[in-house]
Amino acid sequence: MDRYAIIVDAYHIPFGSSRGFASAFRDRGVTPIAVMSTPEPMETFLPRWFPDDFAAIHYFDGDFEKLVATVKGYDPICIVPGLEPGVELAGELVDAVLPGTGNVPGSSPVHRDKALMAKSLERDGVPHLRTICSSDPEEVAGWLKSTGLEGRPLVIKPPKSSGAEDVRLIEAGDDWRPYFDRLLGTLNHYGQVNDKVIVQEFADGTEYIVDLYSVNGQHGLVDVCVYQKRTRDGEIGIYDVADFLAPDDPVVRPLWEYTAQAAHACGIRNGSTHAEVMLTPDGPRLIELAARYSGSCMMISGSLATGDNQIDRTVRHYADGEYVPWYELQQEVRTVWLAAESDGELRNIDIFEEVRKMPTFYAMSLPENGKVVPQTTGMSTSLGWIIQGASDWDAIEKDYHRIRELERSLIIEPVTER
Repeated sequence: MDRYAIIVDAYHIPFGSSRGFASAFRDRGVTPIAVMSTPEPMETFLPRWFPDDFAAIHYFDGDFEKLVATVKGYDPICIVPGLEPGVELAGELVDAVLPGTGNVPGSSPVHRDKALMAKSLERDGVPHLRTICSSDPEEVAGWLKSTGLEGRPLVIKPPKSSGAEDVRLIEAGDDWRPYFDRLLGTLNHYGQVNDKVIVQEFADGTEYIVDLYSVNGQHGLVDVCVYQKRTRDGEIGIYDVADFLAPDDPVVRPLWEYTAQAAHACGIRNGSTHAEVMLTPDGPRLIELAARYSGSCMMISGSLATGDNQIDRTVRHYADGEYVPWYELQQEVRTVWLAAESDGELRNIDIFEEVRKMPTFYAMSLPENGKVVPQTTGMSTSLGWIIQGASDWDAIEKDYHRIRELERSLIIEPVTER
């Protein structure tokens, strides 16, 4: 008897030499079916769209009951989100088609909306960052005064975006209103209107990735990475590196325990959780979480570092009933993201061919010469990535410094109108 898996917004995120869920499910005898949350593929993700990977594709035209009937016809073993835009629709389909196998019914909006995340943590008594989400600057001003955050560092961001898109640091004493006004009413890179804006207290500390895979409320730890990001002109989310930590690192267990509490408060019981957590002097504080697997190239990095990742755990769970509570570190791994310091046309990206000969080189994805690229402001506008692996950090650091030297030598020419 055929077995089917439904992947919602099944755009490709790199996963070894295969194409994410589609190949991983096929390898275990499960046929992948794509459900897209929009009537046609999102233009932003067309380079990652490989329709031939799926036995069938169904587009959501707004008629939810019709989509439910279509999905039920497959008698699927699971319904899982691919990229971030599919999280809510996937959750709603699970509730309708496979009730009792997903997360807390009706919780899917919490898994996308960062303001609802903060409220869920507050309701359950989980330490959190003070947060307001509003379209009214006067309401925000009153809230800042009442909470004692007036004149202190703040973070402003959209409620439903990802990859640090449009996340802005407002330094202590600076006026937050101009950026609030500028962000309100704009479109995020999923084409959704930012009809409200989040204003949040700034969390000072070290940021970590904490990735979970949960089965029936048991929150297994997949990996923990320490992030390095930098800020340019107030843009807070320019990704630099993510280093995988050994499971016996002293910060790992407290971060896992906190993230499991946060995920539980947000209604997550099954599936992947990708969380970003700041370890502050007062303890861990959730920046945000997503009820999906970690993006960019982190499935490749995870496989190299731990021999496992969230996609593999998903497939083994649904195809074989497996649950894994913890992880092992097989080697030291660093993910490096490259940044374009300005808009323009790439002229010498081929200098990075040197990286392929480095002892720590594992994988790389970069655009071609001649491509017009935007200035990097977040994950979605990163220039590319390089994955390093080695038995010791000294080798990684040596090659990493050379990678940054090459990055500083990039030539990006302004594009003039012709």
